[in-house]
Amino acid sequence: MKSPKAALRQTLAKWYERAARDLPWRRTTDPYRIWISEIMLQQTRVAAVIPFYERFLDRFPSVGALAEADDDSLLREWTGLGYYSRARNLREAARRISAAGSFPSTYNEIIELPGIGPYTAAAVASISFGERRAVLDGNVIRVLSRLTANGGDTQSPKTRHLLLAVAQDLLNPRQPAKHNQAMMELGATICVPGVPKCGECPVEKLCKARAQGLERELPLKNRKAKLRRVRRTLLVAIQNGNILLWQRPQDAPMLGGFWELPEPNQLPAATISRQVHEFQHAITNRIYEFKVVEAKSPQPGIECQWVNLDRMGSIPISTVARKALSPWGVLG
Repeated sequence: MKSPKAALRQTLAKWYERAARDLPWRRTTDPYRIWISEIMLQQTRVAAVIPFYERFLDRFPSVGALAEADDDSLLREWTGLGYYSRARNLREAARRISAAGSFPSTYNEIIELPGIGPYTAAAVASISFGERRAVLDGNVIRVLSRLTANGGDTQSPKTRHLLLAVAQDLLNPRQPAKHNQAMMELGATICVPGVPKCGECPVEKLCKARAQGLERELPLKNRKAKLRRVRRTLLVAIQNGNILLWQRPQDAPMLGGFWELPEPNQLPAATISRQVHEFQHAITNRIYEFKVVEAKSPQPGIECQWVNLDRMGSIPISTVARKALSPWGVLG
């Protein structure tokens, strides 16, 4: 008779073979491509990542190409994914890999690269190099919390440490890549937040939370911070084929190097002609409510400068500015 651990490994592997989604990064074991996908998938839905992933690899098909990327091209290809420090860390890591002559092949080496934490290092090491290293992302945390009926706060380092130990113990040593991907797939498609699809789960009979009727209560985590609403106004000043923009410093903590639309305090001499539209943009626990107005300004102001509209497709424009400018059609 098989042990529960062996039964879980085998059942999960068979389920993954028939149920795994066909995703572009699952058609390769190239560490560069696996790495790019894992970084992009942080805080971003799979469906949204796919076109970015394919365009990014078309533009930067190798570690060497990424290492030589300039700021504008790098940020332009990342625009829309958010958390732009990820892109700069990718390039810095690519430069180190290029200098070393090859992609590092072990967890302990990979985790030393900029922007790579334990999860990403484990994913690349297991998928690309077959290292017996379990992954622990949000999906796996949810699966393990329910499988073991762990009622600890999943934001707690102590709980995460315990769940990582469980993940490592359950890892199939013969197929670490398949097992890790199966665990992540199970969390992404079946063992979902809120109301899991227990009737479709291949390991339902091994799940302690299901047996105890706790599958909807687990995992436990701290309450999210209360949402705050912030109202802002953006000015669109276009004349003689130019538009007024300002650029964030390259070393800014957020969106460094990106171009933005000015606000009224940046163009005190501007006159407003009409409001064009409104939209919302959420960042962590804040919801920004933007009012976009058409304006005329006799002076560019201190921070702003006139930018030819023909350049709009070749410079990094923030997502907020893109949303604001959508009625004008100046971004193609």
